[in-house]
Amino acid sequence: MFKTISFLFLTTTLFLSACAPVSTPQVRQPEAPAHTPTSPEPTAALAETPAAAPVSGRLVIYSGRSEALIQPVLDAFRALYPDVEIALKAGSNSEIANALLEEQGNPQADVFLTTEIFTAQKLSESGVLAPYTSPLVDQLPADLRSPDGTWVALTRRARVIMYNTDLVSPDELPASIFDLTDPKWKGQVAAAGSTNGSLQAQIAVMRQLYGEEVTENWLSGLIANQVTFFGGHTDVRKAVAAGEFKLGLVNHYYYHLQLAESSPVGVIYPDQGEGQKGVITNATAAGLIRGGANPRAAQAFLDFLLSPEGQRLFAEQNYEYPVVPGIPVREGVRPLDEVRLAAFNLAEVVKDFDATFDLIEKVGLP
Repeated sequence: MFKTISFLFLTTTLFLSACAPVSTPQVRQPEAPAHTPTSPEPTAALAETPAAAPVSGRLVIYSGRSEALIQPVLDAFRALYPDVEIALKAGSNSEIANALLEEQGNPQADVFLTTEIFTAQKLSESGVLAPYTSPLVDQLPADLRSPDGTWVALTRRARVIMYNTDLVSPDELPASIFDLTDPKWKGQVAAAGSTNGSLQAQIAVMRQLYGEEVTENWLSGLIANQVTFFGGHTDVRKAVAAGEFKLGLVNHYYYHLQLAESSPVGVIYPDQGEGQKGVITNATAAGLIRGGANPRAAQAFLDFLLSPEGQRLFAEQNYEYPVVPGIPVREGVRPLDEVRLAAFNLAEVVKDFDATFDLIEKVGLP
């Protein structure tokens, strides 16, 4: 993703040889409404949802998040601001980021949503994002917001292993992400591929946690163990549920989405043992487009995303972890304060993210 952005003006793409071409995302009109990570303190005071001052006009949102996961939030925002017309353009992070770079001289979007912070930071460095400090942003830890106000985290997600309960017995469950390279699971593991933002972010964090050599060996081990790499996590969760694979490396909420379909799946929060580094987390993010046509509506939208109502929607509809303290997780979702979390310096990870793409390219990750 970031390497794609970096190489845009050199007319080459890191993953061109690994990925089939994708169609350009289309703008659509939504239906009218019918880091040392730390867990939020449950007793923290909630900020109030900002009063709905009059806002109108056309709000164009470019989203690296899938439409299904963001639509309930768009519907709720439109109910609060009925005079705002929303146009949504959804696609992969790299597609959307490159579109924003190409349009930088004549911006077409007002807001950018992404599945991880790293794309937002790269776009910020390229001058695509405009600074805006929401009145609600002070609730967030410093590593979940840009120092210059160009992006802010929206939700957190944990990198977990889901499994088919009909095919894997409790006594053989893997305990670590490194167990995925064990020959006993050869050909039985599914994961999102090299163009997926969450996997890219995990690799970036692993380079800081474990070092370059260990991370490279892990990636090479996945390839040698015949892990099947899909375009996204939805394909992974469905394939595991169907019994095509025993294990899947996903964000935690994909397990819950599949469980809600009454599928035979379970979940492992890996690396919880003594001496292990803990579960890796990442975050979604949002930023305003510099020169966007409707900055007032864009600011209102970002405020809404950080409001209690917006955060509850992410938690209830998508099973994600809110970034604002005091917002409860959905029933059945394991609270992060019950999990050993990997400790890492997000600022350093973001700064060194291009090296992650060099590593992905070096090992030939599909």
